Amino acid sequence: MRWLQFLTASLLPFIALAAKKSTGDRFIDARTKALSVGHPLKLDDAGYAQLTKGPRDYGIAVLLTALEMRFQCQLCRDFQPEWDLLGKSWINGDKDAQTRLVFATLDFVDGKNTFQSMMLQTAPVLLYFHPTIGPNARVDTQPVRFDFTAGPQSAEQIHAWISRQAPAHVPKPAVRRPINWAKILSVTVIALGSVTAIAVASPYIIPILQNRNLWAAVSLIAVLLFTSGHMFNHIRKTPYVQGDGKGGISYFAGGFSNQFGLESQIVAAIYGVLAFATISLALKVPRIKDARAQQFAVFLWSGVLLCMYSFLLSVFRMKNGGYQFWLPPF
Repeated sequence: MRWLQFLTASLLPFIALAAKKSTGDRFIDARTKALSVGHPLKLDDAGYAQLTKGPRDYGIAVLLTALEMRFQCQLCRDFQPEWDLLGKSWINGDKDAQTRLVFATLDFVDGKNTFQSMMLQTAPVLLYFHPTIGPNARVDTQPVRFDFTAGPQSAEQIHAWISRQAPAHVPKPAVRRPINWAKILSVTVIALGSVTAIAVASPYIIPILQNRNLWAAVSLIAVLLFTSGHMFNHIRKTPYVQGDGKGGISYFAGGFSNQFGLESQIVAAIYGVLAFATISLALKVPRIKDARAQQFAVFLWSGVLLCMYSFLLSVFRMKNGGYQFWLPPF
């Protein structure tokens, strides 16, 4: 056993040299290296020049980026995991190398000369090089450029862009995201917790939801809110109040096509008081057994109706100066 271990250790350098030995085919060498690392190739100036020089019968997608913190490129750091995911999915999905496409990354630290030669002032930038020879060759040898002007991009969005650049007859491997077990677990726990909470609280919540008075109150509030012009304020973006030009504040806008935010709230409050007074006269007052208390309640709520309706008419006259009717005390 000892001599076997010694023999294995002595053969390791030769095995490593054989693994690193170049085949002479740049695409095969790049693909082999990408398969071994499991993500897009990391290039430097020399590697970029070697990989992109012509003639070549393969395509290249190169991300020019600046990942170090000193460059303060948050977009570069946000997109890098998506780029690695896209490259890994493409490499693993293209088992037979039918697409003949190499994914690579050139960081500014490793490719300053390349950035300067292209006069790049921003990052990240994605370049797609078409083949210069072979059945998929293009006459124009200049790379197609993708600038991240719309902000961070997902792997699926860049996959769609690269698919448009690649030959149409070549199958495009799909993006395969790893299973997010933490998200699945959290969603499951939240769902089970919600179901448990609903089951425990249902004996207390269902009677409240089935209460007719509650739904009547909610319906009345909604009716008052929307009849007073709440949606008008949101659609027209009306001001809350406005100055009257004399140092004061106008709470009501003249004309039927104008309105202030506070105005709709005042009108809703008037409608609410009128509705409550009417309901009290119709339902509550007849149930009062004391005759004198009942008579007092009738006069009280009738007075409230008179005052509120008089005030509502005065507000209407502010909106329409030609309206001639009024009701005391306003």
